[in-house]
Amino acid sequence: MPWRNGGGLTREVASGLVHVPASGEELADGFDWRVSVADVDADGPFSPFAGVDRVITLVEGEGMLLTVDGAPHQVGPLRPFAFSGDAVTDCRLVAGAVRNVNVMTRRGRAWADVRIVTVDTAETVEPACAPGETLLAVAVTEGISVGGPDGPGTALGRLDCVRHEGPGALTLRGDGTVAAIRIRIGCGCGCGCGSGSGATDL
Repeated sequence: MPWRNGGGLTREVASGLVHVPASGEELADGFDWRVSVADVDADGPFSPFAGVDRVITLVEGEGMLLTVDGAPHQVGPLRPFAFSGDAVTDCRLVAGAVRNVNVMTRRGRAWADVRIVTVDTAETVEPACAPGETLLAVAVTEGISVGGPDGPGTALGRLDCVRHEGPGALTLRGDGTVAAIRIRIGCGCGCGCGSGSGATDL
């Protein structure tokens, strides 16, 4: 799908709605949370998303310089960067086109935590999913498989995504890197404060 401002293209990976009352304005975009892959081919402004928190992770290309409400931020490969969709955000490409995994959550209705997880052949990685959470694992490299503890697993192509709902864990094997994205209802701290989404690299 094209960006709101016509400056790029986005492919939706997954999205969801929280089953609690919401205003027509809140539902105008059709999501309370969304994960997508965006191609950025040229410098320019990002589309505004009022009331939405964003985490962007560069998965192809050298980097971007994002200016968010006048403050510059260097965004390098596999370094999740959290910012507000309300902010005036401009992008300058460091060395040509980039591709990003983009996570959006509607503030106060959903919250996201994005972690970059390294998988190697020496051990199995099992990111856990708590009650009420949605866990998405996006393979940002080749060489990853997902499956049960005793099975051979299913190979994931680059930027393939596996979705898990509710209590349990995904079993990841191989040699590569995954973006583990947890979506929770409400704010991240559980107090109803509407705090924003977070980003961590491990």
